[in-house]
Amino acid sequence: MLSACSSTSTSKTPVAGIVTAPPIPNSVAGSASALQNDFRAVVTRVRPSVVLIETDLGLGSGVVFDTSGDVVTNNHVVEGAQMLQVTGYDGKKHDATLVGSFAQDDLAVVHVGGLGLPAIAFADSGKLQVGDIAIAIGNPLGLQSSVTEGIVSGTGRTVSEQNGVALPDVVQTSAAINPGNSGGALVDLNGSLIGIPTLAAVDQQLGGGAAPGIGFAIPSDTVKDIASQLVQYGKVVNTHRAYLGIQAATSFGGGVVISDVVVGGPAAQAGLTAGDEITSVNGQAVQSLDDLDTVLASLSPGQKIVVAVTHPDGSTATVSVMLGQLPGG
Repeated sequence: MLSACSSTSTSKTPVAGIVTAPPIPNSVAGSASALQNDFRAVVTRVRPSVVLIETDLGLGSGVVFDTSGDVVTNNHVVEGAQMLQVTGYDGKKHDATLVGSFAQDDLAVVHVGGLGLPAIAFADSGKLQVGDIAIAIGNPLGLQSSVTEGIVSGTGRTVSEQNGVALPDVVQTSAAINPGNSGGALVDLNGSLIGIPTLAAVDQQLGGGAAPGIGFAIPSDTVKDIASQLVQYGKVVNTHRAYLGIQAATSFGGGVVISDVVVGGPAAQAGLTAGDEITSVNGQAVQSLDDLDTVLASLSPGQKIVVAVTHPDGSTATVSVMLGQLPGG
């Protein structure tokens, strides 16, 4: 016996195991709608200040730094490039020239004549808090003006790039950072820059692929400082980075062997010489050159540190070193 698919009954009989969601309160729906409108407003405001950078080596992103046509990006986006071309949100293509770069903070500035696009506003990255909303705008995989969103997942991180450059005080975000996002914008809900997306964490368990939801951005305070120096001087004259004044390599047995010292540098003044092996700094074990770079990135010029070394004859010592400032020229 077949029954009709429709029912004339006006009452509904609950079905076991089926849960009916309650209606969303108007206040919640209103809040979600307001947040959506905030996102739209931010994207509308920021997109014109984010450009696509194309080189003979690949694609990346950049952010309009000032109304004179200076664009800030990552150094690794433009390093070694023989051709630089910038495409604005308006679709216009422009030839660009390198103003200057600072590999130690992975930042560079290129100049574009007649760009005519608005400069981005800068936020104070020192005031960021974990949980703040973060919106990334860039050109991942060449998809111009793509947008991802997340939160600030951490601040004050020190991370190392694959080339061994240690970046201090970076912003961790859950906003997706993909190839091509480098040099773009990470902004807050006011549309102000809080950082420049630079790299994504790598998960060795995924075969070296990007770890989902873990990206890092150079904080806006650093970007503003370094880019301003590059625009004014063509180089960085005040790096704010600690400097030991050595050339070194990772030891096979674990540690960092000094191959040369800079005459008159902090290490030389403290009595360190070629052949000495650094095993710890301020009690923190140093097992590789990356370890040493990471430790130094967290320290400041003028700071005194205690370096534990093993001399070539096998004897050990602890040496007090007054750190200098990393040259930026």
